[in-house]
Amino acid sequence: MTLACVYVLWPLATLLLAVTAPELALAANPDIPSRLPAPQPTPADYPALKWVSSRTLVWVLAQLHLFLGAFVLAVPLFVVCIELAGVLSDDPRYDAMAHEFMTISIAAFSFTALSGGALTLALFMLYPTLMGYLARIFQGQMLGYALLFMLEAACLYLYHYSWGALRHGRRKWLHLGLGVLLNAVGTSLMFLANSWSTFMMAPSGVDASGAPTGSIWQAMHGPLWNPLNLHRFLANIAYGGAIVGAYAAYRFLSARSPEARAHYDWMGYSSNFIAVAGFLPLPFAGYWLMAEIYAYSQQMGITAMGGVLAWLFIIQAMLIGTILLAANYYLWCGLGRTERGARYAPYVKYIAVVLVGGFLVWITPHSLILTPGEVQALGGTHHQVLGPLGLMPAKNTAVNLMLVFTFLSFQLFYRSNREPTVSWARAGTAAIAALYIVGCLNIVAAGLYGYLTPTVYKVGSSVPQVLSTLSIIAFSALIDAAMLRKARKTEVYWGRMPARSQYALFVLPIAFTWTMGLMGYIRSSLRTNWHVYTIMKDTSPDAYIPSIGEVGNIITAVTLIFLGLIVFIFWLTRLSQARQPHPQAGEVAS
Repeated sequence: MTLACVYVLWPLATLLLAVTAPELALAANPDIPSRLPAPQPTPADYPALKWVSSRTLVWVLAQLHLFLGAFVLAVPLFVVCIELAGVLSDDPRYDAMAHEFMTISIAAFSFTALSGGALTLALFMLYPTLMGYLARIFQGQMLGYALLFMLEAACLYLYHYSWGALRHGRRKWLHLGLGVLLNAVGTSLMFLANSWSTFMMAPSGVDASGAPTGSIWQAMHGPLWNPLNLHRFLANIAYGGAIVGAYAAYRFLSARSPEARAHYDWMGYSSNFIAVAGFLPLPFAGYWLMAEIYAYSQQMGITAMGGVLAWLFIIQAMLIGTILLAANYYLWCGLGRTERGARYAPYVKYIAVVLVGGFLVWITPHSLILTPGEVQALGGTHHQVLGPLGLMPAKNTAVNLMLVFTFLSFQLFYRSNREPTVSWARAGTAAIAALYIVGCLNIVAAGLYGYLTPTVYKVGSSVPQVLSTLSIIAFSALIDAAMLRKARKTEVYWGRMPARSQYALFVLPIAFTWTMGLMGYIRSSLRTNWHVYTIMKDTSPDAYIPSIGEVGNIITAVTLIFLGLIVFIFWLTRLSQARQPHPQAGEVAS
């Protein structure tokens, strides 16, 4: 009953605040025309808390809500796909796995609602001027958000609790329809929330004073909206897959029967596949977002990549390298599930060399943080040998090669239990090998060209690298699918995995969570001392960019809080699946 009240009261409270805030401002100033410029708050307009800074509190609540919301929005996306695969293949294992994934999402939805309610109250209490301005700009959109949230809650519960009743026959298609509706509502919620964030970074539909000049759609459809939508959509899929993969690893390690180990091993592999499938195109979406940021404001772009925030991208590189190494290690262990997997084991060391080499290039900084004595001894802030590796041409080359060879690890496992029967199998394998060789040479050549071309063309030199990576992945997957469509399949011994492989699945959500928190901080900090960039200044006592150490401490604390919640959700899910033994015959309840 308490949670049900939260689901209803939070949207209603949001709606009430959104609707009344602009009217309260107009009531206080009845002579102001309807198209008001942006207010300019003074330090007195920010209520203060004694025990914590307002920004830190809102930061923690917003980040927790983003983590939980990303998970809750992502899981139904691939659950519907898994359920559809079960319907098309008539394999009940897919249906069971999809239902178990949704059980985890149901538990997480409760915490998402609680964190969202707390964030809404904190924002309107601690930043009333900003929230009143945003409510006035977007008008009825916040009403739509509140209504969509209630619709999402209804769809989520209908989809989950009707699973058994709509399990068979034509009813199953009705159940799939509910899942599609749930995902449409959830994705719409994310797009609406993204429009508020991107408006604060790159305001549109307003003049230089912040007064509205167009419709709500113009305010929504700013230059950063579509890039952020794509980036978060892919990130949510990868993030959701990583978390349910950790759940599968947790259940695998605690399983006591071979059947349970096999089930959760298969679930862990499927989750890892989803996480990496969402992650492979993610750097390109992030690159598009940063390119649009540069195009909108070179000052914001330089602040991110070449200014005070630049060293945080080195930390990001370490985390993303950790994600790729962990995902690949899990795949390499998976070669032991099949008898034919041993034939591909010799290739693992070459993939590992490329991944580790790319990782080392990616974390190499261009400018070092040195004392005056160290600068004098080194002869400058750039390392004489390794300095060129800190430039973007080298880093773009490294990340593209790492993505290509991560896909190769998936391809090796896919082939490990399939023996092609088509007459052109040798030619197909040779074509795939040629794709990898020519594509990788093109990636390296484009990277070298990036050093030779003028600065204005360096960004353009990365386009052939992206196209090469995507071409390798797409065409090799198509050739493999055609070549192995009628292949002889050998048995996959699900559950035949060493325990150490499961710890790689625990690494993924930790690294993903930390990366999301870090990149969210970077994106928000690009506004520096502006609430709405160039329109409304932040004049609160917290209007400064904190040190790297402070950022690390807060993001780490939020990550630990979230992971603690996830462990609690895993425990709740397992507890809900426990069955109390039936009383023996003759036993009578007292």
